[in-house]
Amino acid sequence: MVRAIDALDVYLGLSLLRFSAAGAQAVLQTIITATLSFIVFTFGSILVAIQVASGQMTPRIIATTLLRDDVVKYTVGLFIFTLLFATSVLNKTGTTVHQLVVFVAAALGLGCFAAFLYLIDYASRLLRPISILGFVGNEGLAVIDSMYPEPTRGFDLYGGHEHKSGPPARVITHEGTSGIVLAVKVEVLVTEAAGAAGIIEFVPQVGDFVSVDEPLFNLYGGAATVDDQVLRAAVVLGAERTMEQDPTFAFRIVVDIALKALSPAINDPTTAVLAIDQLHRLLRKVGTRHLRTDEILDGADRLRAILRTPNWEDFVNLSFNEIRACGSNNMQVVRRLRAMIENLIQTLPSHRHAALRQELNILDREIERQFRYPEDVALARVADSQGLGGHSIRAGTSDEALSLKDGQPESRVSSIGR
Repeated sequence: MVRAIDALDVYLGLSLLRFSAAGAQAVLQTIITATLSFIVFTFGSILVAIQVASGQMTPRIIATTLLRDDVVKYTVGLFIFTLLFATSVLNKTGTTVHQLVVFVAAALGLGCFAAFLYLIDYASRLLRPISILGFVGNEGLAVIDSMYPEPTRGFDLYGGHEHKSGPPARVITHEGTSGIVLAVKVEVLVTEAAGAAGIIEFVPQVGDFVSVDEPLFNLYGGAATVDDQVLRAAVVLGAERTMEQDPTFAFRIVVDIALKALSPAINDPTTAVLAIDQLHRLLRKVGTRHLRTDEILDGADRLRAILRTPNWEDFVNLSFNEIRACGSNNMQVVRRLRAMIENLIQTLPSHRHAALRQELNILDREIERQFRYPEDVALARVADSQGLGGHSIRAGTSDEALSLKDGQPESRVSSIGR
């Protein structure tokens, strides 16, 4: 590139900044020193920021935020490109100075200063809990859309196709290195099963750890003739879960952040409430989708592959159980959990309500166990989407409001907010 700009400079005969040889070398050396400093400072700051963020939230955010963020990658790329470009120009600068190439190097240097200042501000905002939670939530919504494209049709039932008239004709076990299932090429399974007039069952779920010699596929009927290597190649394994085909991993990351925030070492219930906000988004999206995609049919409506996916109860349990166990003694958390449950009951189809009502019942029992005073129990039973930021008594419940007699609350106080 330097040669091309040099040739263009000779062809056009530009003077531009009219640098002398000494001046051009001084400018180029300054650019090299500055960009090298930017690179060192940027990588050092990112490493420290990742350590702090992973310690205060969860290590799972490392692969999903900074290491995948385009702004960080492009900014570091600009620094490295400018460093190499300025070094190359300096090496070619002698008694004759090509003004255009020095001008380009100077412009890149100024761009690096601006990019560095922007990166500092951007990285600080990127590592805020709300930014990370929002990013994970958006990624989770995209995965849910791709894995569950159909709207819910009522109860998520199996298609009722008979596929297990007996034991599998053949079992394919995992070979090579143990790992976590990241993705499965479903179209390959369907194509191979249809070609052999059989059924292929993928034994683990996406996100499961599979060790060597563990069953990977059960083959039924004509699928017993399918080549082992073709099926093994259809499974992508890795060392750590990703959200490529695993919507529950988005829930897992958000729950982990909430649990870390509720730990005695950090004690940040407001961050836990922000995490519940994202779980609310994800659960609403899941609740509107048809989740039972276990039985995959071919074009002739014949069962060809079985790939198990989480059901509604799995998502609900993942969203509530651990947070309730760790945060049930926190007024802010239990009120936000109640607001989420009540809102989902109001907005989701009726066949999603049973699991939610069960969670609400457990939450009520946990509140009675955790809070000693009737006033606290009454307040904890008032739904509040902000934790403790909304009204203590909702509009329309004045007849159930806390009434005092001789300084003692009446027995009906516990019904406030129900």
